[in-house]
Amino acid sequence: MMEGMRTSDPGTPGIPGGVRTPYRVCFVCTGNICRSPMAEAVFRARVAEAGLAEVVEVSSAGTGGWHVGDGADSRTVAVLTAAGYVHEHVARQFRRDWFERLDLVIALDEGHLRDLRRLAPGPGHARKVRLLRSYAPGAGESLCELDVPDPYYGGPEGFEECLALVEEAVPGLLEEVRAALGRPAGGRAGDGGGAAVR
Repeated sequence: MMEGMRTSDPGTPGIPGGVRTPYRVCFVCTGNICRSPMAEAVFRARVAEAGLAEVVEVSSAGTGGWHVGDGADSRTVAVLTAAGYVHEHVARQFRRDWFERLDLVIALDEGHLRDLRRLAPGPGHARKVRLLRSYAPGAGESLCELDVPDPYYGGPEGFEECLALVEEAVPGLLEEVRAALGRPAGGRAGDGGGAAVR
């Protein structure tokens, strides 16, 4: 069983195709202390604003186990706090057996994408892995960077850039999750990105 996750029911009446709930999204970076906790916090805030907190479960993990049990990097915490996001975090390492329980596995850069797809038990599981920035406006165009750069070895400005890149992509991801759940686009005011939950 995936740590910190509830047992899934087979489907919720009224959701097309019997999509199970909670619909589970896991963000993955390298050590689970910088980028993926940031993405988790931003996406959880958007999910709550959209009124989907009861049917969407958000988590994060790292491809490596160096920081398992640690909190988020202090610079991640500072940037999230300054932007108004509330977040508690304990780092975990992504496990192969989680694929069965997750609906989307969101990689923060191409390296994570490759590692996670290699780890996947089968082709169907590998298709659950997507790049976060593939949901950004203009994704696929030469001017749209698809990686969220690792800010770990830099200063605070790298963490601020990371937050901006995450916030830009999250609305597109939210719309995909809405569609999977059969919820109309738009929803409540404020779920399109920009301001944090305060």
